Amino acid sequence: MQSENQSVQLPILRQKQVSLTIKREDLLHPLIAGNKYRKLKYNLAAVKAQGFETLLTFGGAFSNHIAATAYAGKLHRLKTIGVIRGEELSQKWESNPTLKLASKNGMQFKFVSREAYQEKHSKAFTDTLRQEFGSFYLLPEGGSNTLAVKGCEEILTPEDAQFDVICCAIGTGGTIAGIINTSGLNQKVLGFPALKGDFLKEDIRNFTTKDNWRLQGDYHFGGYAKVSAELIHFINDFKKQTKIPLDPIYTGKLLYGILDLIKKDHFKPKTKILAIHTGGLQSITGMNPILKKKNLPQIAI
Repeated sequence: MQSENQSVQLPILRQKQVSLTIKREDLLHPLIAGNKYRKLKYNLAAVKAQGFETLLTFGGAFSNHIAATAYAGKLHRLKTIGVIRGEELSQKWESNPTLKLASKNGMQFKFVSREAYQEKHSKAFTDTLRQEFGSFYLLPEGGSNTLAVKGCEEILTPEDAQFDVICCAIGTGGTIAGIINTSGLNQKVLGFPALKGDFLKEDIRNFTTKDNWRLQGDYHFGGYAKVSAELIHFINDFKKQTKIPLDPIYTGKLLYGILDLIKKDHFKPKTKILAIHTGGLQSITGMNPILKKKNLPQIAI
């Protein structure tokens, strides 16, 4: 399954003589869209091949990965368990659209404190989960493992060799690692982290040996799921001008960053940029009530 490339027409692009194309991975599947479709593809094949009946994974309140895994489990008749960051959500998860959707698709939740969540990679934590839930296929937070990277290596096609720069939002690093692996040596890959911190570089290096990439760490807007009125106005204006919807956690920040760099003459004239739309639009439904409480503008749906 392949997505389509959509050319973007904006005055700033004409002014700076830079072209911008968006790869619409968000259109791959209505509920398992974007990079989640790619990451789950080979992991689901491994679940079946290894005879597992249960899939356990990790995520937060707005996790696209949690929502996609729950639906994929339902589709493939697998039991799914989501270890969710934040004990306080155990009392109010039904008011969270992402978790409500995942539950509707059969996912069972285990809510843990943020401190306990930090131990999710430890053997002791995994052993405790196996004692509680029995045998399961373990999928890391965000779905990023070797098989996920293999799936993400299929995002770029031979036709994408024409682009000089490939830009991608980053959560856990698996998607950009796959893109780096299939990018041309003459191409530059730019990653836009949704989280604060420098740890992602090492995570990405676990999955690639190439060095034609770097991170742009100035566009996280305060960290994961943090937004501002400026970002929301940008997302709404971008949709109005291009008809392309963006989410506030990943792709909104990605495109904001790309266009800001273009304004600042970061790219030479005639540079051809490809931005990967990794989906994540389901998070808008959960974000809007929070924005309303903070007296911030709503994201147009």
